[in-house]
Amino acid sequence: MLFQTTAQFIALALVLLAGWFFGLATAPGGRRAKERLREAEAAHTANRVELERRATAAEARATEAERERERLAHAVPASTGTHAAASTAEPAATNGLFTPGHDDLSRIQGIDGTLESRLHDEGLRTYRHIEDLSTSDEAKLEDRLGLRSGTIGEQRWREQAAMLRDGRTTIRPTSSI
Repeated sequence: MLFQTTAQFIALALVLLAGWFFGLATAPGGRRAKERLREAEAAHTANRVELERRATAAEARATEAERERERLAHAVPASTGTHAAASTAEPAATNGLFTPGHDDLSRIQGIDGTLESRLHDEGLRTYRHIEDLSTSDEAKLEDRLGLRSGTIGEQRWREQAAMLRDGRTTIRPTSSI
């Protein structure tokens, strides 16, 4: 028999262990793992660079938007005495919780809940709609609603609507000359 003594068995174990370590050290798998690690690090670096670029661009857009907001907040609107020069965008609804896109027309003196409902049926839902009525539109609306002729003008619906749309709550008295 080839291996008979303890010293021979220990020598065999040492040779096997040395071979195993030598095999691990020279195996090509280690090289591939290092290459995959380098590729992953390169991809990670590229992703970080892209994220930093996007963050910088987003910060620049936010700064520009903030400057524009401040510019608009400090801009003085031209006052011509009428609302012809005012923005044509629809105002935010003052009664927006329950009826989005509608203003509370009953805040106009002379309009109660029933009349407000009838105005909505006529397609008048916002202060802007009331404000944009012409004199002939007022007369036609008074006829359709069964109101006395001249009621809308006497109660100054258009002026009240403009005031409420601008956020004012007190009506300036008209001079009676």
